[in-house]
Amino acid sequence: MKIIYIKNMSLSLIILFLVLAVSPMVSSSEKLSVENILIDYAGEEKDLVLLRAEHYLFVDATEDVSSFHIRYAFPPEYGYQTPMFLEMLDDTTAYIINYKIEDDTNELNKIVNFTIGSIVENKSVLLHFNYYVITEKYGYEDLPDNITIPEENELPEETKKWLSSTEVVQANKTLIKLRARQLRGFSNDLLRLAYRTAKFTRLHRYPLFLLQFYLQKFIGYRSQDALTTLLINGECPGRSNLGCALFRANGVPARVVLAMPSRQEFWYEMHYMTEYYCPGYEWILTDVHPGVTPVGPEEQVVLRICYPEDENNTGVDFMYPKMKGLEQWLWIDNENVHPYYVDCKEGSKIKSFAESEITTSYGDSAVLLTKTVFSKYECYLGMALYGENLEHFKNAVYHQKEAISLLKANQPGYYLYEMLLADIEYDQINI
Repeated sequence: MKIIYIKNMSLSLIILFLVLAVSPMVSSSEKLSVENILIDYAGEEKDLVLLRAEHYLFVDATEDVSSFHIRYAFPPEYGYQTPMFLEMLDDTTAYIINYKIEDDTNELNKIVNFTIGSIVENKSVLLHFNYYVITEKYGYEDLPDNITIPEENELPEETKKWLSSTEVVQANKTLIKLRARQLRGFSNDLLRLAYRTAKFTRLHRYPLFLLQFYLQKFIGYRSQDALTTLLINGECPGRSNLGCALFRANGVPARVVLAMPSRQEFWYEMHYMTEYYCPGYEWILTDVHPGVTPVGPEEQVVLRICYPEDENNTGVDFMYPKMKGLEQWLWIDNENVHPYYVDCKEGSKIKSFAESEITTSYGDSAVLLTKTVFSKYECYLGMALYGENLEHFKNAVYHQKEAISLLKANQPGYYLYEMLLADIEYDQINI
C-alpha cells in the first residue's frame, strides 16, 4: 500500500509540475496557488519541526600532513527523523577535496566522509557545516498507563543485542544488578521502571557531580563506564551508560544515542542520551542526565545509534583526556591530526536549532518526498559528475536550499513544489 501511494504521489506531483510550468508567473495575486493545486495531497494535520544542527570542527596538525580523511556522524533516517541536507558554510578554512555521505558499518548509522587536503605543522583549520532534518512532533500522548516488561522470548530478535554486557555498559556486574532489582521493585510495569531509572540516574551522586563540575580543572574526570558512574559519579556519557546498564539488567534492551539538543542555550561537545525498547512503540528516547522520559523527537537531532561494538571500542574525551569510555562520533585516519576542543565556546562545538514549527495537512507528503529526494542527493553527492549531469545536480541542490528556506517561512506547499523540482533534476542525471 505504501509503495502504491508513493508511485501515485510521484505521478500526481509530475502533473502538478506541468500545471505550474504553464501557469503565468506574474504577480502573487495572479499566480496559481500551489496550496490549491495540492489540495488532493492533503491528509491528517501533522506538526513538523525543521531542525538545523550546526557544527564547528577545528583540527590541528602536529606536523606536516598530506591528505587525510575525517569520518563524522551524520543524522540517520530514524523514527520520526528524516535527514534533508548537508550545507558547508563559507567560513570553512580546511581544503576539502571531496565529501560524501556513506552508510556506516552498522545498520541505521551514516557518516560524512571528508577528504581533506594537506595541512602544515601547527596549523589549525575549520570545517563549519549544518545538517538539516525534518521531524514529526510526537508527545507520546497515546502511551497507556502501563506496559508489561516483555520476556526475552517476546522481544524482536534484532533488539536482543542491546541486552548484552559490554566494556562500558556492564549490565552483568553484581552492584548494577542489585540496583536494577531495587528500581524495579515488585512492579512489572515498563513505563514505571523507565521513570524510576531516569530519576535515579539523574540524581545519583549529584553532589559529587556538582563538585567535579566546578573543580574539573583540578580533579578532572574519571571513566564514564556504568560501574564507575554508579560508584562515584559521571557526566552525561556515564549516566547514559549507567541508564542502559540498569535497563539491560532488568531484561529491557537499551542503547546510548548521540544527539544535539535544541532546548538549551549553550553549545555542546556532544550529548549522550538513552533509549529503551518498548513493545508497540519501538524505541523510546530518555534523557537520563536531566531525568526526563520520554523525550519527543523534535527536541534534538539524533546523530548516532550506539551498538555494542561502539561500547567495546570507546575513546577519550577531547577536552578532558582522563575521561575515558566515551562512544565516538568522529574518526581521523592520521595520527598527526587532532580535533581542537577547548570549552565549547572556543574551538570545536555543536548545537541544534529549531528553525520552524508548522502544522500542515501536507505532513505525510512532505516526509515521503523528503526521503525520496534525500536518497538521490546522498547517492550523487561526492560523485564525479560532468557536463549536463553536474548542471542537473547543481540545480537540484539549489531547489533543496530553496525548499528549506520556504519551510523556514512556514510555506509547506511551496516546500513540496521546490522538492519536486529537485526530484525532477536528480532524475535527469544519467550515469
